Amino acid sequence: MSKNILNDISAIQKLDSKNMLGSLEKLPHQVEEVWQCAKDLKFSADYKKVKNIVVVGMGGSALGAHVIKSLYFSTLKIPLEIVNGYSVPEYTDKNSLVIFSSYSGTTEEVLYAMKTARIKKAKTVIITSGGELSEIARTAKIPALIFTTKNNPCGSPRMGLGYLIIGQIILLSKIGFLKIGEKDIKQVIGDFEKYNLEFGVGNSGENAAKKIAQALQNKSVWYAGAQHLNGNTHIAANQMNENAKRFAGYFIIPELNHHLMEGMMYPKSNQKDLTFVLLESKLYSEKIQKRFTVTKNILDKNKIEYLSYTATAQNPLAQTCEILVLSSYISYYSALLQGLDPTAIPFVDYFKQQLKK
Repeated sequence: MSKNILNDISAIQKLDSKNMLGSLEKLPHQVEEVWQCAKDLKFSADYKKVKNIVVVGMGGSALGAHVIKSLYFSTLKIPLEIVNGYSVPEYTDKNSLVIFSSYSGTTEEVLYAMKTARIKKAKTVIITSGGELSEIARTAKIPALIFTTKNNPCGSPRMGLGYLIIGQIILLSKIGFLKIGEKDIKQVIGDFEKYNLEFGVGNSGENAAKKIAQALQNKSVWYAGAQHLNGNTHIAANQMNENAKRFAGYFIIPELNHHLMEGMMYPKSNQKDLTFVLLESKLYSEKIQKRFTVTKNILDKNKIEYLSYTATAQNPLAQTCEILVLSSYISYYSALLQGLDPTAIPFVDYFKQQLKK
């Protein structure tokens, strides 16, 4: 597929059959909607007294918790555990807050884990667009943040991150564990609008997302990030998997430096098959910034390609928005360059069908 497709809206529309581009462009509207949906949500005083937080979700529905865990690492006062599976931790009890996150409201693992959490008498809260979870919230009178899907036309949970990430932040703010207000929401909306212009299809000039996607063609992609961008690094890999159907993963610095340094030599095909994308920030600590410099040196010594993007926004929340939009467009453009419809997930669909038999 010619790289010119990235500037050809008619060709993009033919390939992008479910309008994932519309979902990308509506990120700011997702944030505005979920903020409005949460306006009247209230929690009893006992929710504020919990000793730990558990977020249960799969795929895109769990990504908000990864962002929260890294973005608010230095301010969140109680432990936060992320569960991608059928059960809650054994320590879950009446002093636990369990957030059940499912974009569709029908996720098997989440519904199963909810039964256990309710038996353990945990404080529960739901974030969803509907399905069985919204019905449970109604009948059991569980606090719930229920949004529509109108601002995610492609329908993929991984492209509804304005709902899921900001929604989970709002929930924890409403309960009292984080602080986010209308001023912050307006900043997020403005940042998403700004970076949609910078990385979007309409920018046919200097566009980092298009440039990186072109450089990553036919490569296995490995993202590396740190500190407040750890969650973004996870998201970037997930979206590359699902949108571009690409073998991709992520590593976190400094942990990467304690094992992967010795894992780059073999197989020798690494030199032609792999490309690292380093998500850098001037807001990282000096120690972490130095580690990125030395990591690049190790990659050079092993003749493994890497690309680097340094976030330009002025604070951690804004950088989270910047990298989210950047990585989303990289995965989107990578799919288009491969001649693929970015929304289709044939093997996930096949897998779900097989489980039902």
